[in-house]
Formats: sequence, C-alpha cells, structure tokens
Amino acid sequence: MDVMLAYTIRRILMLIPVLIGMSLITFSIVHAIPGDPAKTIAGDKATPEQLQEIRKSLGLDQPFYIQYFNYVKGLLHGDLGKSLITNTPISEEIVPFLAATAELTLAAMLIAVFFGVNLGILSAWKQNSWLDYGSMLIALVGVSIPVFWLGLMEQWLFAQVLDWLPSNGRVDPRLGFEPLTHFYILDSLLYGDFEWLGDVLKHLILPAVALGTIPMAIIARMTRSSMLEVMRSDYIRTARAKGLSEFWVIYKHTLKNAFIPILTVMGLQMGLLLGGAVLTETIFSWPGVGRYIYDAITQRNYPVIQSGILVLATIFVVINLIVDLLYAWIDPRIQYGKE
Repeated sequence: MDVMLAYTIRRILMLIPVLIGMSLITFSIVHAIPGDPAKTIAGDKATPEQLQEIRKSLGLDQPFYIQYFNYVKGLLHGDLGKSLITNTPISEEIVPFLAATAELTLAAMLIAVFFGVNLGILSAWKQNSWLDYGSMLIALVGVSIPVFWLGLMEQWLFAQVLDWLPSNGRVDPRLGFEPLTHFYILDSLLYGDFEWLGDVLKHLILPAVALGTIPMAIIARMTRSSMLEVMRSDYIRTARAKGLSEFWVIYKHTLKNAFIPILTVMGLQMGLLLGGAVLTETIFSWPGVGRYIYDAITQRNYPVIQSGILVLATIFVVINLIVDLLYAWIDPRIQYGKE
C-alpha cells in the first residue's frame, strides 16, 4: 500500500474515538443546562399533563444512556434532530448559517495568510531594520485590538463617515438575491451577475478584515520566527553562495522549509474563527452559525445548541486532519514516522 495512503487511513481512524468523545461531551453538557425543553415548546401556561406528553414524544422521559444512544443513531443517519422553535430539521436549517460563517472565515483567513505571511517574511528578511520593527509593530497592534472595537471603528469610518462600504448584512435586500448554494460569492458567479458579486464583496470586506486581524498578527509573528531559524541553516547559505537571487532563496527554499509551524498556526486559527466569529457576526448582523447557536441558547433550543456545537467541533477536527495530511505532503519523512 502507498505510504501516503496508509498514513491517511491511519489518521482518519484516529478521528473515530475523538468524534465519539465530542458527541458524548456535547450531549452531556447541553443536558446539564438548566431549563425544560418541554416548556420551550408548550409555553409557561402549559399543564403538567401537556408537558409530560411533550417529554414523552421527545424521549426526554427515558434514561440518559438511551437518549444518547438514540442521538448517536440519528447522527449516523445524518439526522441532527429538529429545532424546538421552528420544528424544522436542523440539518436543513443550519446550512445557510454555516455557509455564511464559512464564507466569512475563508475571506478572513485569506486576508490573514496573505498579509501575515508576507509581513513575517519581510520582517525576517530585513531583520533589525525599520521594516522589521514596523512589521512587528503592525502585528502587535493587530493582536492587541479587540475585534468588537475594530468592527465598530470600521463601521464608523467606512460606513458612516466615508460612506464607502455597507455596515451590516451579506447583501442588499433590494437586489432580490436568491441563493443557490448559500455561498453568495459562488452564487453570484453561477448567476453571472456582477452587480450581485460587487455588492456581496462590499458587504464582506469590513467583517472579514475585523475577523482576520488577530490571525494575521499571529501568523506574521510565527512566520518571522520560523523564517529566522531556517535562514541560519547551512543549505540557505549554500543557495546564496550559488548565486541564486534573494527572492528565490526566500520564497523557494526558506519559506518551504519554514512552513510547517506556520501551517500549524493557520489550521488552529481557521478552526477558532469558525467557532469564534459570534462577536463579528453580531456587530455586522452577519447571519452565521455563531449567531444561530447564540439565539438557540437564549431560546433554550437544546437540539440546535448540541447539533451546532457538534458540527463546529467536527469541522475543527477535520481541519486539523487536513493540516496533518499537508504536513506529510510538505515533509515526506512524517509519513514514515520520522522526525
């Protein structure tokens, strides 16, 4: 069997106990939250008989282990349960919110990676120069600014004072946008409507910049540190002695060998942004999964809470799996279990 394929299968099999543990923890925590789902459905004026009937229909009168078994059984069939508020299958209801968060997170990570990696490279390349100090000052400011404050300042400056960009939402409702995949950029391209595309991008810029600032700073600092370590290596001095251009030495030889720690940070930040975008989504009225789960918590909508958290946790684990596989692709020694 191909070594890379065997490594991939081994890493996937290691996910199984992690996913089981996540489902058990999520199910346990949500069931420990004070409150009665039956009252959420029936209202405060419901009689005890009505509440008991609802608990029976939802299986809440059964022992914990039976409830968990039924929950896992449903998950294996792609059933995340139904919302207590809308009575809609969560697997259908969560899709638009998840797509909105994924689109925002990807845009934020593109900004973070592009500017973070290049700032880190510039800082390492011109170590102890004003470019180095300036780049690290930008990184320090970026990691220190609270997301909510930056978002509010963006809205004040670019939406109110300059009137360049919209301050909330994903698209102007007056355009009559009808999503196909709920990824608005992709939908605009599928329709071939560049007016929609322009409006979607305008709505995306401010929240993506606000969300991507802290990851950008972290990536920049990690890139600088990793690049400086590799630049002191003998093979980098040999590459320079051969007469290779500095640009080629930096981006071809140094960056490739310094990329594993940078990739680790990128993977972790991607997962954190998916689950931690609730502040940005609230400030910019972005209809993402963070807002979806937050609203479910205020409504005591337990199936939505546990399914939403489980979906985000699963995505986080899958992102880490992808990062592990990229490690093995960048450095083939990892496939063989060698350092």
